[in-house]
Amino acid sequence: MKGILSGEGSGHDWWHIYRVWKNAQHIASKENGANLYTVELAALLHDIGDHKFHNGDETVGPRLVREWLESIEVEEETIQHICTIINDLSYKGAGTSSAMHTLEGRIVQDADRLDAIGAIGIARAFAYGGHKGRELHNPDISPVHHDSFESYKSSTGPTINHFYEKLLLLKDRLHTPTARAMAAGRHQFMEDFLKQFFTEWEGVK
Repeated sequence: MKGILSGEGSGHDWWHIYRVWKNAQHIASKENGANLYTVELAALLHDIGDHKFHNGDETVGPRLVREWLESIEVEEETIQHICTIINDLSYKGAGTSSAMHTLEGRIVQDADRLDAIGAIGIARAFAYGGHKGRELHNPDISPVHHDSFESYKSSTGPTINHFYEKLLLLKDRLHTPTARAMAAGRHQFMEDFLKQFFTEWEGVK
């Protein structure tokens, strides 16, 4: 993964993978009963074929993961579990659910969402917005409450809208007590950033 994603400029680079992996290790160490082997593999492989970079195709990631895990002879039950986690991982819009049915899946999803909030989350949001050629903010374009994954995937709104469409909602969608505790300060940091952003928006302060 380091070889594939190093130098990527949209905020979905190797260091994102690294942070999710470290977050997942930490959460798993606090949540009894998790299979760390599955957690670590899913965390490390979760963005190998992100739909955002494959024309919205959600099948690429699980297919590439399966091919690689089969090549190193990982047992089928574990492959299926990891592919399911990766398939279900993505946030799909404010009006949709993205349920995880295993502890390992909940841990990896929490780890990924933690990296989407706080100071790192702010940096990644603007990196991705710039990568896609989006405005920082446009007061004439309101955030959208996406009620389907297709609607969410096709969004082209300004980066500030993304905070209201996703980032500020993640704190209440975390599964584990460990991740929720980690999220509190990061969420507040985003609230403080937005307050300062709008204070400065008119350019007079």
